[in-house]
Amino acid sequence: MGRASAKQMLTFFIDVDLLDRIDDFRFDNRFPTRAGAIRWLLEWALKKAPPPEKPSRRP
Repeated sequence: MGRASAKQMLTFFIDVDLLDRIDDFRFDNRFPTRAGAIRWLLEWALKKAPPPEKPSRRP
C-alpha cells in the first residue's frame, strides 16, 4: 500500500482552551465530527504556509 493512500492515527494533547475553540469552530461550521474539523483546519493552515513560531522552552 502506498503512503499516499495510507491513513495514520495521531494522538496528542492540547489545552482545554484550544479544544473549546476547535469545538466552537466545528459547531459554527456544522462539521459532523471534531476530527473532520481538525483535518479541515490543518489543511487550511498548511495551504496558508505561515512561518512557524519558535517553540517556547518549558522549564
